[in-house]
Amino acid sequence: MTETQAKAETSVTFSDPVVVEIPSNNAVPNKSSEKAKAVEEPEKTAETPAPANKLSSKGGSLDRDIALAELSKGKKLSYVKAWEDSEKTKADNKAEKHISSIASWEDSKKAALEAELKKIEEKLEKKKAHYGEMMKNKIAAIHKEAEEKRAVIEAKRGEEILKAEEMAAKYRATGTTPKKTIGCF
Repeated sequence: MTETQAKAETSVTFSDPVVVEIPSNNAVPNKSSEKAKAVEEPEKTAETPAPANKLSSKGGSLDRDIALAELSKGKKLSYVKAWEDSEKTKADNKAEKHISSIASWEDSKKAALEAELKKIEEKLEKKKAHYGEMMKNKIAAIHKEAEEKRAVIEAKRGEEILKAEEMAAKYRATGTTPKKTIGCF
């Protein structure tokens, strides 16, 4: 073998296969579906030795592999960013839904309590009216009883005055004096 062929055989090494992701139709990958992957294997140059001028192009292939790896990494990062945004949006929507349901629950409970308060107020108004009516009736009964007592006293007074006038007329007619006299005379 010649020296250039020995260099070619010793400089050719096999690298690990490069994994390239093929994006699906969805912008955000699902957890349930596996990502499609295609495996590219580098060309095996061991079977056919490369000419001396092709060895310098190895650096270009390496640059291309690095660029592809960076591109692949960029794709992965963009998928991760899209997934993160999607998950954040889901979390926000879920939180908003829960907040909305809590607000509607609060409103319904407030409305129920306000209705109960109105019922209690109406009940109290009815009781107040009932007790007010009872108090007015009691006041009227007391007033009626006081009028009756006044009427009885006026009647007794009138009877006593009539009795005193009759006795005075009898004493005048008979010319006698009453047995009971006023103590100061």
